[in-house]
Amino acid sequence: MSSTQPLANKDSYLAIRGLQKEYTAGNPILKGIDFDITEPGIVAIIGPSGTGKSTLLRCINRLIDPTAGEIRFDDQDLSQAKGQQLRALRCKIGMVFQEYNLVERLTVIENVLTGRLGYMSAWQAWRRNFSQQDINTAFELLNSVGLAEHANKRADSLSGGQRQRVGIARAVMQNPRILLADEPTSSLDPKTAVEIMELLELFSSEKDIPALVNIHDVKLARRFAKRMIGMSEGVIVYDGPPEGITDDHLKQIYGGESWLV
Repeated sequence: MSSTQPLANKDSYLAIRGLQKEYTAGNPILKGIDFDITEPGIVAIIGPSGTGKSTLLRCINRLIDPTAGEIRFDDQDLSQAKGQQLRALRCKIGMVFQEYNLVERLTVIENVLTGRLGYMSAWQAWRRNFSQQDINTAFELLNSVGLAEHANKRADSLSGGQRQRVGIARAVMQNPRILLADEPTSSLDPKTAVEIMELLELFSSEKDIPALVNIHDVKLARRFAKRMIGMSEGVIVYDGPPEGITDDHLKQIYGGESWLV
């Protein structure tokens, strides 16, 4: 695709054109990424370590700044947003991190409520002056992720799988228009990994929003994704339904074939 291709219509959740990222001049990690997200559901992004999957998500939510390209979100160019405009847009992008990124000294319910901080004034946020509606919603989300009985425990007392559930609840607490999840299952056992993907699928369906999920487990991606994007060396080499991805595609994405089963 050309970076001059027209962006999707305003009903699109996300439209990316010509996205590039260099950490070192002349050594791009992302080499002109183009895709649209036009419907809810899980979009699994697969590819080897170092190919730019995490960089892609971090450009989308502007944890890092892209070098070039356009990120169209909520009918605005997120790549150019600054100040209050950027803060307002990021409120609508829920992020689930590989390492959870919880505030360990806070309770579980307090961590979930931090998902509302972006919607509050600086004074309200400093005082943690959450509305009763927000508090009720936070408890409902904890119940949805199976942690209602842990609401008043410190975050650092939880297992890895429980922490990731809190991270998902916190992201959904933002009432986002899109969810991003960066390797949310990488440090979890197989059973817990499935449960985490089920939660992402649940909230994507309930909220009618897409969830972009970086994931190493191809089988898990195939099981839950409506669409798979395969990346290799900073470019997209496959974009389509899970049933369409073949061993030849996977060899192109990951290289070699000895790991195929």
